[in-house]
Order: sequence, then structure tokens, then C-alpha cells
Amino acid sequence: MASPHPSTTSCAPRPPHAADPFLRARATLGDPHACALPTDGHSPLENLLQAEYGRGEAHPRAAEDRSGLSRDDVAAAALRRAARDGRSLSVDILLAHAHCGPHVTAAVADLWPGTVRTCGAAHAEQRLRSALAAGPSPRSSTFLLDLAVAADLRPLTADDAVRLLADAEDRGLRHALWRYLHQRTAARSRLPDPATASDPYERMLLSPPRPALPPQPDGAELCVVQSMLLGGLDTPGEGASGGLSVLLGGLGDELARRPGIGRVITLVAAGHQDFLDDPRLWYQRGPGHCVVRVPVDAPTVPAQAAMHRHCAALTWWTTLLLRGLPRVDLMHLRYADDGSLALAQAAEHLGSEVVFTVTPDPHRQLRQRHRDTRVHDTRAMAELRFDLHKVFVADRLLARAARVVAIPGRDHAQQLSRYFPQIRAVNAGTGPTSAPEGITPYCATRHEPALGASALRTLYADSRRPDALGAEDMSLPVWLCVGRLHPTKQQHELVRAWLETGMWRVSTLALIGGSRSRATDVEQGMRRAIDRLLGDNLTARRRLALLPAMSNDRVRCLERALADPARGVPAWYVCPSAKEEFGIAVLEAMEAGLPVAGPRAGGVPHYVDDGVNGILWDTGDRAGLAAGLRRVARLSTDQRVRLARAGQDTVRRDYSVRRMAQVLAAEYLRARPVGEDAAGHAAGAEAPPK
Repeated sequence: MASPHPSTTSCAPRPPHAADPFLRARATLGDPHACALPTDGHSPLENLLQAEYGRGEAHPRAAEDRSGLSRDDVAAAALRRAARDGRSLSVDILLAHAHCGPHVTAAVADLWPGTVRTCGAAHAEQRLRSALAAGPSPRSSTFLLDLAVAADLRPLTADDAVRLLADAEDRGLRHALWRYLHQRTAARSRLPDPATASDPYERMLLSPPRPALPPQPDGAELCVVQSMLLGGLDTPGEGASGGLSVLLGGLGDELARRPGIGRVITLVAAGHQDFLDDPRLWYQRGPGHCVVRVPVDAPTVPAQAAMHRHCAALTWWTTLLLRGLPRVDLMHLRYADDGSLALAQAAEHLGSEVVFTVTPDPHRQLRQRHRDTRVHDTRAMAELRFDLHKVFVADRLLARAARVVAIPGRDHAQQLSRYFPQIRAVNAGTGPTSAPEGITPYCATRHEPALGASALRTLYADSRRPDALGAEDMSLPVWLCVGRLHPTKQQHELVRAWLETGMWRVSTLALIGGSRSRATDVEQGMRRAIDRLLGDNLTARRRLALLPAMSNDRVRCLERALADPARGVPAWYVCPSAKEEFGIAVLEAMEAGLPVAGPRAGGVPHYVDDGVNGILWDTGDRAGLAAGLRRVARLSTDQRVRLARAGQDTVRRDYSVRRMAQVLAAEYLRARPVGEDAAGHAAGAEAPPK
């Protein structure tokens, strides 16, 4: 499937970034005469890049023997090359990969619609029928049925599907057959009685509910959908929910007030337990802003790495839940992951444009993370393959997007052009729009003093508790860190630096994040790591509080109470993350009047000027974190107050969610101007159950 090596005379001079194999690989995008990438035969990163971006023929047997590339690696590389080149592969080539792993089947699903258009629905349907008749495994059968539903094909009669159901012990296959039968009104009577369902998800799948959303104020105005599948909108700091949850909640409220925007819908995912806790399929968050909960077949919201198991169902559910609206004009996607790719496919069914926020992640850290990865390290190899998969997903979302926006940053534009050579062509050749991020202004009430005092009492409730400090330590300086418990947020490394620098002797540390009642495996692992670091240091244990996630209002109230000059005790907000795309929690702490320290990597340097309105520190290693803590601790009272005031002024002047909504609304109107006829948004796609 790959084109032959070009002659060496056609090779351009090596670019200045040739030392980085990933940058060298990305530079070949869109260049049919690019040279094959040199490889040493020992580095998995370089061998995987050679397979995916090189222009020579792949040799699976040699790859398996010498470099650790599996047949799935070779297949994924070839399919991704075809997708990036815009080539349509034959039906048989795609169906031959139905048994492969998730990164291969994701590429197959991406190529499938183009293949069906090229080869014809009748031919694709006939080949699907033959593939299903061959009796593949339940997982392969599930994937084949998902392809049929995605292209509205009928390889099985209703009787065939019912016969398969009778023997379908595999849950995924059963659900795929149910979705398949839902495609035709006459076949839905063959579905089992919803009363026989074993859980809320199956009950909803057998009898799909429809959100009875309030009417849109003006049918000529845009209906905008934004997604937050990795965590809950109203539970920041729990599981995968973080600053983006807070951002999208306030942004959706503000967008609904903008001229030309008639309705905003925020999509969130919800699992079995989530629906048991709260059965609502949707709720009104504010005027013109609704939250729609997309069911997933898991106890709660899946982790990003597990989202591939839910792609077909996410596409189906999203199409179903939004199909009843008069129009869905555009869908704004922010993560380069399988969930976003599933929603992009739903947008195609709905006739909706896609707006994509592009970031150089995991691109900018890929070489550093994986240059020492070895074939025998199974976990590291899985992480490398997942990162390369996310790079591919970002390319596909970029290719689908009507408008592309970028998070502002001092070197973001340069990074984007290096890692995405194709980005110069987006937005009609003007490149991505830099959309400022911001926060919702905090609305203090007349009860604010009492609420602040209550927040402090909760924080200093009892030093014998792991989730509180002691009243005896209220006079000590306090370091505050808020965010989801995750290795990339590096709370455990902050604790290590706090201990190694001896700061535990003269200060307290308060970490806020993680679920109280349903901690994820990642959260539990972070808690264990922190506990091991504390060991038998009883004083440090007493002076560290690990509080569960709080509502955004409660966190911001606590920050104001800690920043109150009348309290007379130094308080700092510290962000030890390896990187932050932007850092909503940092902005909120600045707005509250806390001096902040944030990572040099990522988006924080866009608004924190080191030594002027905050501190930037190196969070890439233990030495950098320790040096940063020492530097902050040495600052005088006057310096601390000056930084806090300057930070507060910066946020209040430049980083309001209102400004962000204004810029994005303009982008949405460019993607699909108000008044554009969207009545035929479902053209060419068969509706799920009505």
C-alpha cells in the first residue's frame, strides 16, 4: 500500500530539526517526494515512525524479528498513511483488519465511509454479509456490525440478526445487534422487552429515550454543541474532570447570551452508576444552555485510554439524542482522542460542521517520553503506541474541521506549525485562530465572610484526619494545589519536594482533588504514592491535607479566605503539573488574590510573567520543583503582595470568559453563518430510532 522509495536525488536538504525523529517524520506530511526516514533498527520510536511516515514498503516479518513491530503496528501505519494521503482502500482490505487491535480498527473506521462511497453501498453490503457469514469472533462480528450501522448498510436480515442474538453471550455483540435492529422501524419489534434488561444502560439501549429539550429561541440562530466526555461537568477534580469542566460550564452559559447563538448543548458521558445516582438524561444549566448526558456502557465515565471501546456507541447515541433537534449547526471538539473522533462521525451524520481546538499534545513531549523506550517494556510500548494513535486522531480531526482554533501561548504558533505542517492551510489559509481562554467572574454574596470562615474551619478541622490540617498550624504559611489526582498533575512530586526541602517543618500543604466515594484506580495510586512518601513522618502527615474535590464555588471561596490580607498568614497557590495546556485553576487562584507558581511548560507562561505577576518554575524533574519551592519561600512579604496584586489585575483585565465567548462565537458564525439552511442536515444518513 505504500509508495516506493523516491530516488535520493529528489530528497530535500535535511531540515534543522532533523535530530528529532518525530519532527522529521511530521515534516514529511503532504510531501509525496519525502525521503524515507533513516532508522537504526533498534529504537521502537524510530521504527514505528519509519513504518507510518516513511515511503518504503513495510516488511512485517523483518520488523517483528528486528525491531519489535507487530503486524498490528505495520497495519496501523499503512492505514494511517492512506487516510492522511486521502486514498480510498478496497472493502476487502479494510474488512481483513476486523480482527485487529483498537488502533488498527480506528483507522479502518475512519477510512470506511470513503471506501463505501467509492466502491458502492451494494458491494460493501455484500462483502460485509460474506464476512459475517464466515463466523468471526464476537469482537470482530461486533466491529463488522458497527461498520454496517455507520454506513446504513443491511448485510443481515432481521431474522439473521435475531438468530445471532439468541446465541450472543458477548455483551458487546449483543449491543451491536440491538443498534443494528434499531435501524428499521419494522425490526425494532424483534428487540427484547426493556423490562428484561440487566442494568440502566441496556434498558435505555432497548428503549432509547429522547431529551425533551426546550424550543430554541430563534430558529435562525446557531445551535452549538460542545463536548466534555472525559469527566463530569459539575465534578471538577474527580476522575478525569478538571479545569475544562469548569471552563465549558461557564463558557456554555456565556455563549448562549451571544448574538447569533440560539442554543448551546454540552455533551457529557454518563455510565451505569451515574444514571443510578442521577437518572436525568439532560438538564438546563442556564438560559439557552443544556447539558445532555450520553450513555456509556461502563460504571462511570471511561478513561481516555479505554474510550475506544465505546466509539461506535458514542456515535450512535449522540446522533440519536440530537437528531430530534431542528438543527445542529456545529460541534466543537477539544481532545484528540477516540471520543472526539466518535463525535466527529456523529457530526457528519447530523450534517454539522466541526470546530476543533488543536494543541501540540502529545507531540511536543513524544520524543522525550519515548526516546529510551525498549521493545521488552510492554507498558512503555503501549504508551508509545497510544501517543502515536492520538497524533493520528488529531490529524483526522484537523482534516474534518471547518474552523480550527488554538490555545494562545508565547510559542504555541511555532510549535503548531512544526508538529502540524498542514495547519497553514486551515481556516481558508489564514491558519488557526487564537482563542483566548478565561474564567467566569466569581460572584461574592453578602454571606461571603461567613462562607469563607466556614471554608477555613473545614480546612483546619483536625490534624489527625488525612483530609484536614490542625488549628494549631493556622499560623504557618500554606501551599495550596487544586486539580484532579493524576501523575501528569504531579501532586506526589510536589509532596516529595515539600519533604526534601524541609518545608514540612515550617509550612503546611493542602491538596484538593480526587473523588471521596468512587476513587478511580489512578486516584488510588496517587494516594498510595503520597502515603509512601510521608512514611512515618508524623509531623509531615499532620501538616499535609489531601481533601476530596470540591465544587468550583467552594474552592474559589476558600482561595479568597486564604488570600485575605486580614488573615495575616502567607498563602501560595502552586501548580506542579508537568505541563498545563492553559491552567484554569491557576487563573482562578490569581483572580482570588493568591500569588501563584506555575509550570514553564505549556500555556501558563502566556499569562504569567515570571517575577512580575507570578512565578514560573521547572516542573520537569524533582530538582526543578525543589528549587522552585525554595525560591518562592525566600520571597519577602512585599514581593508576595506585589505578585498577587499584579496577577489579580492580569486576570480581571484580560482573561474573562466573556472575551473567550466573543471570539468563539465569531468563529462559529464563520463555520456556518446564521441563516444558512440546515434543514437537510441529515441528508445521506439514515436516522437512528425515531
